[in-house]
Amino acid sequence: MFKVGIFFGGPAREREISFLGGKTTFTGLDRYLFEPIPVFIDGRGNFILLEESYMESASIRDFYPPQAFLSSDSHPFRVYEESLTLSAGQEEAMIASVGKRLFPHEFKQHFDFAFLAVHGPQLEDGAIQGLLEWYNIPYYGSGLMGSGIGIDKITQNILIQRTVGLNKRLFSFSKDDWDQFGREVLFEQVKQQVGLPFVCKAPHQGSSIGVSFIKTDDIEAFEAGVLQSFFQKKLNPDDWVCLSSEEKADLLQRITNLDEGIAFPLTINEEKICKHPTELWKELDARFAEKYEPVLLSSIHGEDAVLFESFVKGQEFSCGVIQDFDGSPLALPPSEVIKDDEDIVFDFKTKYLTSVVRKGIPIRTSLENNEKVHAYVKETFRLFAFGACARIDGFLSPEGDVILHDPNTLPGMSPSSFIFKQMAEIGLNVTDSITYFIRFSLRERIRTGKFTAQLREQLAQLDASIHERTAGLLARPEQTLEIEATEESYELSKKLYHILSASAEFRPVLVYKHPELGSLVINASLMAKPTIADLNLALSEPLHPLISSCRENALAVTRFITGEPVPAVIPY
Repeated sequence: MFKVGIFFGGPAREREISFLGGKTTFTGLDRYLFEPIPVFIDGRGNFILLEESYMESASIRDFYPPQAFLSSDSHPFRVYEESLTLSAGQEEAMIASVGKRLFPHEFKQHFDFAFLAVHGPQLEDGAIQGLLEWYNIPYYGSGLMGSGIGIDKITQNILIQRTVGLNKRLFSFSKDDWDQFGREVLFEQVKQQVGLPFVCKAPHQGSSIGVSFIKTDDIEAFEAGVLQSFFQKKLNPDDWVCLSSEEKADLLQRITNLDEGIAFPLTINEEKICKHPTELWKELDARFAEKYEPVLLSSIHGEDAVLFESFVKGQEFSCGVIQDFDGSPLALPPSEVIKDDEDIVFDFKTKYLTSVVRKGIPIRTSLENNEKVHAYVKETFRLFAFGACARIDGFLSPEGDVILHDPNTLPGMSPSSFIFKQMAEIGLNVTDSITYFIRFSLRERIRTGKFTAQLREQLAQLDASIHERTAGLLARPEQTLEIEATEESYELSKKLYHILSASAEFRPVLVYKHPELGSLVINASLMAKPTIADLNLALSEPLHPLISSCRENALAVTRFITGEPVPAVIPY
């Protein structure tokens, strides 16, 4: 059995999204081919062979740090382990309470392959990829060069501009520039270089972290956006002393949270370090009692530069790119980000915490424009030396211009993520997609010229197992999932379908009870539709020519992973 270490968590701000991806991979991994080994990376960089029961948690903070290690003499803040002051012995005890500490030289004793469901600096930038290569562990995703490019938004934009073409206006300045020249001078420079409105971004974070939209000629909004991208927060005395204890606790909790705050540890006026919100509470009370002056709170993991991009009026999209057997890029059907308000920026909140955006496949435009998007993302994938899979975002202007930004070498891995929706259109469900990611990443590692004999042997063994699995699918007993024409039934069936697809014992058969067409056997692409209304619409319309083309181009991959092309819808 091929053992897969599923890496998630880590010190980055998107660790909770990483945990969601780790859970998706853990439950979706094909149990006929693979054995999942959960490897949790805590905020201090410790690798922990996690007890499997914790994979059912809703949040990392539900199990780590454990309750026994949290202080009981203060407000019950939900913190990460970076906020705790522990001795070496206490840290070892904390790790042992949820699993077993794992050192890199021990990786090979526990798994054959590292599936990286991780995001952000140290995890997506080539650091952990380099560690794995040093210890001869093949891993999911792009190699060192592609990963390094994939995390740096400023470099990405420059390279896209000089290679595949980009007409978006860009500007950036450093933290030193901000401290030296002041907000008025720099605001004028930004307006001159990119115009209004513009988007302000943290250049080394995920595509939705540290992002703000400056719509008007408002210097206060500009300063707030810059501070957000630097992961700093200016706190005026009136913003604190007038609050009740409950309101102070709520403010500090929001500062603690990675999705909306600057997070701990942080510094006060870039001098004194505070690790815990209770510590900051006492410090703010004391400082404002002594001096009624603003303080600047700064994350110890703040950015050193800010990127500004002109706001593009157009259709926002996200397009996955995978590889064929010869390594050439295969573009998946792009997803359009459909917004209730076109001025909304697709940041962390709109992506994960609200329902103000929808995803449509493909972009609502001409076939020619969709094909133009394909040409650009494939060229970017090739020139940036990406591997196995990448997600490349962009805009399609009303004039038909394609403007790319934010290539992502480790796309989000929740069941509703762009990449899984797009993989489903070529016939690969979540389980099939993960199998693809592992198999083609293993092939990609061979291209580096390191340990090729061993990697080729692993690849041959995995290919034989995949062939054995697909050949034996029809011999498995069928498990019929009957789907009623309701949202509740559809959502429940999706969850059951994911579980059955990963099972080594059953073959799921999807039967949808259409209110007019009767019972139909449907396929993976239809089970990936967001709602029952989208499913019904897909059944009532002819297949989009771009999706048809994608299926034809990826036919060899789909046949290899599933044993067949995308099944047609037939009466039950």
